[in-house]
Formats: sequence, C-alpha cells, structure tokens
Amino acid sequence: MNTDLPAAAPPPPPAEPLGRRIWRHPLTALVTGLATFAATAVLASFAVRYLPEGPVAAIVGTLLTIGLLFAAYKLVIRRLGRHRHDDLPLRGALRDSMAGVALAAVLMSAIVGVAALAGVYRIVGPGTTSDAVELVFQAGLFAAFVEEVLFRGILFRWVEEWAGSIVAMAVSALAFGAAHLANDNASWLAALAIALEAGLMLGAAYMLTRSLWLAIGIHFGWNVVQGLVWDVPVSGFPLRGLVDARLEGPALLTGGAFGLEASVIAMVLAGATGAWLLTRAVRAGQLIPLGGLRRVSPASG
Repeated sequence: MNTDLPAAAPPPPPAEPLGRRIWRHPLTALVTGLATFAATAVLASFAVRYLPEGPVAAIVGTLLTIGLLFAAYKLVIRRLGRHRHDDLPLRGALRDSMAGVALAAVLMSAIVGVAALAGVYRIVGPGTTSDAVELVFQAGLFAAFVEEVLFRGILFRWVEEWAGSIVAMAVSALAFGAAHLANDNASWLAALAIALEAGLMLGAAYMLTRSLWLAIGIHFGWNVVQGLVWDVPVSGFPLRGLVDARLEGPALLTGGAFGLEASVIAMVLAGATGAWLLTRAVRAGQLIPLGGLRRVSPASG
C-alpha cells in the first residue's frame, strides 16, 4: 500500500502592503513623474535665466535642460511604477534616433513636394542661416527631447500601463495637440491636426521600440527639416530657413499661418506613416489591451 502523502501546496504569497500598492500604481507613477518633470523644468529655468542672450546661450541652455532632464529620468522617473523600464537606454540610442531623423526628413520633404505640385509652395530665392541655431537647438533638440519625455515617456507610458495602448494613444495625442494651442498662429484645427498626425506617429514609434529615441529622432527631424531646409513655419513659428519660400493658397492645403502641419497634406501623409508604425507595433505584440498591465506580475528592475 502506498503511504506517501501528496506534497502540500505552497502557501500563497503574502499580500502586498496597501501603501506599497498605492506607491507602485500607474497613476501614482504618472503624478510623481509629472511632478519630477515640473521640478526639473523649474530648476533648468532658474539656471538658464542667468545666461546672456544669444546663440551660445541658446545652445548652452538647451544642453543644460536636456542634461538635467536626462539625469532626473535616470535617477527618478525610470524607477517609478510596478513595471520598471528604461525608455532612454544608451544602447541603440544613436541608431534609433538617426532612423527617426531620416524617416522625418523623407516624410516632411514628401509633404513639401506634394504642396509644391499642388501649387501652394514655391521657393523664391536663397535663404539665411540666421535662425539655424534656434531651429536646431530649440525647435529641434529642446522640443524633441523635452516633449517626448513628457508626452510619451511619462503620460503615454503610465496611462498605457493603467488603461491600455488605445487609451494612452488618445490621451497623449490630444494632450500633445492641445499643448500647441499656445503657439503663434494656432487654432483648434491646427491642434487637432497635430494630435492626429504627430500624436499618432510619435506614440506608435514609442510603442514599436519601447524606447524614446526613435520618437525623439522623428520629432527633431520633422521640426528641423521643415524649418531649416524648406522654410516652412514650425508649429506656427515663422523661422527663416536655408531657402526663401512662400506658402500661398487655400488654408486647407497650406495650413494657413500655422504652416503645413495644419494642412490636409500633412494629415494624410503623416497619418499614414503613423498608421504604418502602429501596424508594425501591433504585429510585434506591443499592443497592451484595455485594462493595462495592472494584473501582470511586476517586472524586476
């Protein structure tokens, strides 16, 4: 007769303390991340205000702000939440960011090309390099890094963990579009266009790679190529580029004073690019369903 007794089932793991559950909740991580971002921005603004005006100050101020935010991300933001993950890994940073710049350069050049074929964009002469520093460092590096950390690295990330990818895409895209309402020559139509084209494209780039570098590269290339190369207003700001160009015609095709970003041309081409990136992300298994990752075991980190 077999007298062996079945092995006793292991005891269930102890319940996580309430305070720890609250601290590791995605919404707590979101609020803490936003507070860290805001504190870093205030610190950077105090440091930058003592720099003299001019190109050197623009370069130093941009690099200082990016450096402080990068440090804040590495020290605090990436450690928040239940599912810890580094969205700014050094490995692959150059490759992904350069891929993003190349994609944006081709896309923006295609948008300008379609506008030229439609007769609403024309080059009238040579331009200038007088706004090159502002375009590369402030409209380019500063906007790309700071805005991607905020809208994708913080807002998208923890809304997605809490509620899923679709909700995160909608929330981050609408917030990104609304943030542009404060820009020169902005309108509700322009903000909606930014949400539909850039919000989708940049959110999908983040989903596909689970890193911010591709999105940062796209954002940088989009702003610099349209402003510096083609002399198109950057999100409503009429900066001078390497050529002297004119946008003339129906606002539906030119985007009006806001620039081509508010045109149907950009909405179609950039929207299609965003849909392509999103399709790739879904096929790669990067779509988090509604309800998020709240019931998934915590990742180590």
